[in-house]
Amino acid sequence: MFADRAKIYIRSGKGGDGHVSFRREKYVPNGGPDGGDGGNGGSVIFEVDEGLNTLTDFRHIRKYCAQDGEQGGKRNCRGKNGEDIIVKVPEGTVIKELASGKIIADMSGKNRRQIILKGGKGGNGNQHYATSTMQAPKYAQPGQPSKELDLFLELKVIADVGLVGFPNVGKSTLLSRVTNARPKIANYHFTTLNPNLGVVDLDGGKGFVIADIPGLIEGASEGVGLGHEFLRHIERTKVLIHLVDAASTEGRDPIADIYAINKELEAYNADIAHRPQVIAANKIDAIYAGSEEDPVAKIKEEFEPKGIKVFPISAVSGQGLNELLYYVKDMLSQINEPPTIFEPEFDPEIDIVVGNEPYTVEYDEKKNEYVVEGPRIEKMLGYTNLESERGFKFFQEFLKNNEILDKLEALGIQEGDTVRMYGLAFSYYKE
Repeated sequence: MFADRAKIYIRSGKGGDGHVSFRREKYVPNGGPDGGDGGNGGSVIFEVDEGLNTLTDFRHIRKYCAQDGEQGGKRNCRGKNGEDIIVKVPEGTVIKELASGKIIADMSGKNRRQIILKGGKGGNGNQHYATSTMQAPKYAQPGQPSKELDLFLELKVIADVGLVGFPNVGKSTLLSRVTNARPKIANYHFTTLNPNLGVVDLDGGKGFVIADIPGLIEGASEGVGLGHEFLRHIERTKVLIHLVDAASTEGRDPIADIYAINKELEAYNADIAHRPQVIAANKIDAIYAGSEEDPVAKIKEEFEPKGIKVFPISAVSGQGLNELLYYVKDMLSQINEPPTIFEPEFDPEIDIVVGNEPYTVEYDEKKNEYVVEGPRIEKMLGYTNLESERGFKFFQEFLKNNEILDKLEALGIQEGDTVRMYGLAFSYYKE
């Protein structure tokens, strides 16, 4: 079965802790601090691999963890950085946060490589905390914690044209005739269990990519049959070719089929249903010559007044295919829109929820500063990039939403007073 969805777990590496140590040499009896910094944790990086076209690999490996950074050492030795982990995905993979379904990244277009989870920063060794009044600091900064996410990967193929139609109307035959694709062909419903991609090369003009979307049936958008499994693959297409059996070899009404498919597209995504369409009336070689009514004429009479061009074709003999393909090429040339790229909705640097771990807010009379610490604070600082405007805004909202500001004010904090959080010092100013 074609794998176009997967659920995986990823975790970045924890930053190594800073080290506490002091110089101990024969002729330096009062050596200063020489604790080294911890190494940075490894990041989780997603990369597009041109050789992949499914998410099958993620059925066997579901957990991806980067390496933790090493702790700092004596004599100012810095810990080794943790190794990144590279996750290879096919082009067109949309990465979502599992719980919310929000998009983190779309691995399409120019986006070939993206850091999804950044490794924790290594902590400073105690050498950084020596001052004129405290020459032997026994404190070193812990490394930033790792980050973790449950992801939902969804492959939405990259194609200019989507080929849609009911089972057995000849989509696979047409694709094999006009492209280099070699789909399996047989006369069974849903024989095609994966969206086949092929490149149409036209003389004297730029070709285009066409995707054969497995046969739809009525109710597909509601989950009936297998067709709904692949509706996502036409979300990026610019033009739709409706392929119908004009000869009604299985007793189906081609006009009713077109309306039924449009109804399914509308139910799934109204935007797709309103994209430019063209109808390919297939199997004209099987139309009985002595029949009273011309089925192709009926289809044209029904849809061409609505601006939808109808082309009689035979996917088996090749009759009418050139006219169809060049018309589709002209349609594409008039559409100046760039390929559909799904915009990010979830930023792991900002939006990872900090849990309900405990924290404390206290006043240190000796140092005349307010101290906020605890697992929740340490986790928040590890997840947040305070150097970015958005990250610092998140930090302020975190302090407010977790009632930390209220507790500081209850302790009598005044503007300009110092608030310390794990080696970071802030001056307090009321909004």
